[in-house]
Amino acid sequence: MGFILFIVLVAVLMTGVPIAVSMGLAVLAALNFTDNPTPSLIMIQRMFTAVDNFPFMAIPFFILAGDLMQIGGISSRLINFLKMILGRVPARLAVIDCVGSGFFGAISGSNPATVAAIGGIMVPEMKKVGYSADRAGAIAASAGCLGVIIPPSISMVTYSLVAAVSIGDMFVGGIVPGILLCLTLVLVSVITCSKYEKRETERIPFSLIVRAFVDAIAALMMPLIILGGIYGQFCTPTEAASLACVYAFVISCLVYRELPVRDLPKIFIKSSISTAIVLLTVAMAAPFSWLMTSAGIPPKIMSTVLELFENKQVIFLMMNVTLLFLGCFLETQSIILLMTPILLPIARQFGLDPIALGLIIVINTSIGMITPPMAVNLYVAANVSGASVEDISKRILPYLGSMVLVLLIFTYFPDILMYLPNLVRGR
Repeated sequence: MGFILFIVLVAVLMTGVPIAVSMGLAVLAALNFTDNPTPSLIMIQRMFTAVDNFPFMAIPFFILAGDLMQIGGISSRLINFLKMILGRVPARLAVIDCVGSGFFGAISGSNPATVAAIGGIMVPEMKKVGYSADRAGAIAASAGCLGVIIPPSISMVTYSLVAAVSIGDMFVGGIVPGILLCLTLVLVSVITCSKYEKRETERIPFSLIVRAFVDAIAALMMPLIILGGIYGQFCTPTEAASLACVYAFVISCLVYRELPVRDLPKIFIKSSISTAIVLLTVAMAAPFSWLMTSAGIPPKIMSTVLELFENKQVIFLMMNVTLLFLGCFLETQSIILLMTPILLPIARQFGLDPIALGLIIVINTSIGMITPPMAVNLYVAANVSGASVEDISKRILPYLGSMVLVLLIFTYFPDILMYLPNLVRGR
């Protein structure tokens, strides 16, 4: 059964069929083409059971909140505020793109949305001062990787439900790696891009900084409301997600007044499609994971890995290499749903906390969004900058290399990832 499951999955994926449909076809084949066929109805039951889960309601709400904030004038106010406080640093525009993507990621929880919203503003400005289109696109694409790493994050919600860990712990755990990766991208930008900009010497009046802060404070408050609500035990993650939707609507429509009511149906349709894609993948992954477990595949993989590699450091390295490789071909949710049941027993065997494993998986899949051919960030950045995906891919190598280096540091020193979750837990 396990052999048929994976052979059919790989064969169908190679024909270009979406991952959700591929998993469904693999499950049907494994259920029916064995010595003891199993009724296909069990597949429907497993699919329904998987999505009939209250915490999954957080996914459509976070998606809708991100879509509302993306169009509602949030990004322009964030950029204006960052220009005030970062106006005199080297490689000013590149640094603002990186830091702005970190802030917007804490609002949208989406990599492509971050590239489109922040890159759409910053790339034209970078091109005006002398950045080439491909370099500006590479900065926007790599900074967009912060979208799913800095909470709230849809990928973290998915992992939390699959691995049965706290969504709140995952959100808190994402703060430190998100900030450190943002600082890494800033450092690379300063080293590689300072020659393209003349450093500003004029001091910005404090009154302008205060005005920009007041204008952007509504957007800056959203992550604090979500995390504060969860850890203050005022609401569950699902309720926090719905609160984020209401907050995003009020800010975009009533405070900033940049989101016309007539555009709401289009946003609802866009969010519904995004939600359907994610939840269909989740639903199809449920019978797939059940068959893997029934066939004893995760324990067999763990025993094989332990036989081949006795060194924990080598196993962790192979785990990252595998995730980065899959990131070239599969999208984030698929990798999380496929690999979590396999990697979780291995991580526990070697004393790696499930929260740390989840953060490592999320970071790997986020980096995968700038590694062709399945590089969504690159395609969005190419559309924003006007450069080709091939040219952006060459320019992005310093950013990619630095992010992989930081990822390895997190892997071999997981206490960095667990500092805030342990602090919140009172350890």
